[in-house]
Amino acid sequence: MISLRHLNLKRLFFIGMTLLFSFMVEAQSLQDISSLDVDDLSDQQLQELMSRASEAGLSEAELLQMAQIRGVPAAEIDKLKDRLEGMVFGLQGGARSDSGIGKREGRRQMGFNEITRGIIPPKGEEGENEVEEQPYFGMDLFYNKNRRLTFEPNLNMATPRTYILGPGDEVYIDIYGQSEKYYEASVSPEGQIILENIGPINVSGLSLEEATQVIKSRLSTYYTGLRGSNPNTFLQLNLGNVRTVKVNLVGEVRLPGTFTLSAFSTVFNALYAAGGPNQNGSMRRVRLIRNNEEIAEIDIYDFLTKGDPNINHLLQDQDIILVPPYLGRVTVEGAVKRPKIFEVKEGETFADVLSFAGGFTDHAFKEKVNVTRITDTQKAVSDIYQDQFRMFLVKGGDRYQVGEVLDRYTNRIQIRGAVYRPGNYAYQEGLTLTELVQKAEGLRGEAYQSRISILRTNEDMSTRMLQVNLEEIFNGNMPDIPLKREDLIRIPSIYELAEEVYVKVSGEVLYPGTYPYSGEMTPEDLILMAGGLKEAASVENVELARRATDQRGREFSQIIPVSVQENLGLSANPIELEPFDHLTVRRKTNFGLDRMANIEGQVNSPGTFAIKHAEERISDLINRAGGLTAFAYAEGARLIRRTEFYKTESETLRKERSLLNLLERMNREELVPTESQQQLIDRISNYLFENKDSSQMETEARVMQARENLLSEISDSREGVAPIKIKETEAIAIDLEAILANPGSKYDLILEEGDILSVPRQLQTVRLRGDVIYPTTVRHENFRGLSYYIDRAGGFDSRAKKRSTYVVYANGEVARTKNFILFNVYPNVAPGSEIIVPTKGPRIPIRPGDLVGITTGLATLALVITQLLNR
Repeated sequence: MISLRHLNLKRLFFIGMTLLFSFMVEAQSLQDISSLDVDDLSDQQLQELMSRASEAGLSEAELLQMAQIRGVPAAEIDKLKDRLEGMVFGLQGGARSDSGIGKREGRRQMGFNEITRGIIPPKGEEGENEVEEQPYFGMDLFYNKNRRLTFEPNLNMATPRTYILGPGDEVYIDIYGQSEKYYEASVSPEGQIILENIGPINVSGLSLEEATQVIKSRLSTYYTGLRGSNPNTFLQLNLGNVRTVKVNLVGEVRLPGTFTLSAFSTVFNALYAAGGPNQNGSMRRVRLIRNNEEIAEIDIYDFLTKGDPNINHLLQDQDIILVPPYLGRVTVEGAVKRPKIFEVKEGETFADVLSFAGGFTDHAFKEKVNVTRITDTQKAVSDIYQDQFRMFLVKGGDRYQVGEVLDRYTNRIQIRGAVYRPGNYAYQEGLTLTELVQKAEGLRGEAYQSRISILRTNEDMSTRMLQVNLEEIFNGNMPDIPLKREDLIRIPSIYELAEEVYVKVSGEVLYPGTYPYSGEMTPEDLILMAGGLKEAASVENVELARRATDQRGREFSQIIPVSVQENLGLSANPIELEPFDHLTVRRKTNFGLDRMANIEGQVNSPGTFAIKHAEERISDLINRAGGLTAFAYAEGARLIRRTEFYKTESETLRKERSLLNLLERMNREELVPTESQQQLIDRISNYLFENKDSSQMETEARVMQARENLLSEISDSREGVAPIKIKETEAIAIDLEAILANPGSKYDLILEEGDILSVPRQLQTVRLRGDVIYPTTVRHENFRGLSYYIDRAGGFDSRAKKRSTYVVYANGEVARTKNFILFNVYPNVAPGSEIIVPTKGPRIPIRPGDLVGITTGLATLALVITQLLNR
């Protein structure tokens, strides 16, 4: 026999499945519950879900369990649990009273979402081709699929004394004065409240004021202080939690049905819960029916356009809101503030429709409106003039077109160019050219008066150009020109009629670049504009390149030597620059920044030394460093020198780095700088951060990019050729003993910028690398050959290339193995040497097919040789 417990579990499972299935059918976006997205569920859908769960006897935990059984993902279960925990569902009815004075709970602020359903239709319910903005006036207030509006009734408002009590309302009764008592009670479905030790009191259907008198009369039997004209005990009745009412919305609404709403809800709240009227619904005569009687006909337009509260009728249980089909609709297009489709009533005029549309825009043509009207057989077009707006009766199907004012001027005249106030001016009959120039506050100094133009518009909208000599008119040699409406006067500037001129300076100036040309300008003026001469500038080697005027095209530039004084003072016979001249300031011969060389290791004073002259040698550097120490190993000394690939800093970058270091040092000082120090800081900052010439920076960037491209091409591997390894420095093998024995000899190399002389300490080891059994480092032994050290590393490996073994000495020299007939003559090994044994590479096995081919080839060759011998 099946136990009762198993029956209950089966019943629970069946109810849960039925609940979820019915919910999925209604919510079109939840057709597949396993793909449920809780974020897409509105609060109203959750409310409906919980209402049905409550009716089926399921708790929240059981509902979540049923969802998990149906395959809803765990993440969505957690989201659903969080959403449900943040909502309050339903009201607990029944009677309840408290005989003591306790802490009263405030009226619950239930969200409108939790007591309604269907406010926002699920995704996909509307057609894909529905326009985003409703063309019908007012409908987007109730429904917009991209907005989630919430028009909730205010539950914290003071309860009106005319509020009608009904089942589900919760009341608070305060008795104070000589006697004190507090009661809480809910109105039962029978319309009664039950107070402890007093019994039931009928309050349903009574206003709050009437219920107060009934309760006071009943309690006065127990609290005699409530009686009489001079009572000493008082009673106050307040409303706690508000009951819900069921309202039926029928007709042309988006979501017809029965809705559970707060008793504070109005017709507006109910319409919003149902998504408002649909496209066929009327917004002008919504009917409120109560007890089979129509108690109000509501015009939503009054609320939308005037703020009339006639839509805020409080609802009662079982009220019916009927939305009939629309009466008639007209379309307003063009220059109005709300171009939409409006519903109209019989007897309304175009002035009413214009008010619905928000009135004309600022650019509207208000004198006349065009209307297209549908007659019994066809369409007709009419014009409505402004004085007829309040008389012209509208009709359903009308289409009103409001035009804009013409994009033209009735009295405009324009002046452009070299006047102080160009722009538009008001044209007056008889206005002349000189009067217009005076209105524009006269000509600017660069105005070209010999030829100005007047663009005149003819009656047929064609144009013609008038040429005028304004200078002759001002001198009185020509009559003044009368102007006409829409004339456009252009007064050119002499600079508009000529190419912009400039001069350039490059070379050893502080800010090379392009500068504006001025008359009687000299090379010294241009150098001063460029910030003055640099330290490396040669005032004796300045040249001026001037554009050649050779008509045959043989000469490109005319080169003019220029003599400039060191202090840029005035000269007796200065050369005047011409437009487009290019001044070049050359560098002094053999000028350069300080060049440095380093010496490190076993010398008495290692460090960085400045190279004194162009022929300073290694021996000179060692002497300046105090000579070698007693531990120096001269045979292992080497010179590290920069290659042509070394990224040498330009003089400009080195100078900027030095100035930046100086600026940082001065800014780190805690003392306030003196006036001269502050000026120095300003000058350095101006040079480093403000007056950067863009052309010079672009040139340097192009040079660096070209260098990088060249190095990239050199280092790229080509087909069949290994890539070249680019090195910025390399070691040069030197014979330091020979250098010190014969200073200035061919062994004593001349120093260059960035050289590093490294003198190591006495070396006592030999390193073995390459294809030996055990690459290692061993102690150097006098009078021992290379074979001895190879044995110390376990001998040659099987793939060692013995004939190519070589030795790299400590000073960078390399000695290779020499081959004499069948013997290998290995080089000597000195302290600090490195023995490198190359490899033959991996052995490539011969495949059977290749072996057969080789054998066949050899056999064929032997046969041929045999035949030749036999002949």
